[in-house]
Amino acid sequence: MVQDDPSMGVESELQDGRKIPVASMVESIVGCKWSVRLLQLCAEGHNRPGMVLRACPGLSAKVMNERWRKMIRFGIMRRRVFGLKPPVEVEYQLTAFGRRFLKILDEVRRLQEAVDDGGISETSQTPKKAKSSGRNSSPKNGKRTSAPAASKKS
Repeated sequence: MVQDDPSMGVESELQDGRKIPVASMVESIVGCKWSVRLLQLCAEGHNRPGMVLRACPGLSAKVMNERWRKMIRFGIMRRRVFGLKPPVEVEYQLTAFGRRFLKILDEVRRLQEAVDDGGISETSQTPKKAKSSGRNSSPKNGKRTSAPAASKKS
């Protein structure tokens, strides 16, 4: 029998009932290397805990379960339990929101690849600021602070 684990329901709200902002979710997920890796592995079809631990040397079961719980709380992942009594099988799957969330990480990866390939560089994207010489500098309000120097004939 397949069932969603009711103890691990989607709770994308804070304890006081306010919704969790997506920006906070991004910060929490991107801020942890294991969360990003877990999302990538789930997108590739590694959805069983043992498969993920074998594919991710250095990841402990404790950290993996903590990260999965957080992603379930955010509504990014879903936990499914197969069987009624031990030993049960558990799978983690991306939700529809999780697949959309993964697009953010894909865009970050593409941006990094473009930077690494030299397709985007700081000099080609940002206008260079002209060096100001105190006399002709313009402040933020657009007014000159001093008139251009007039040539003097003696």
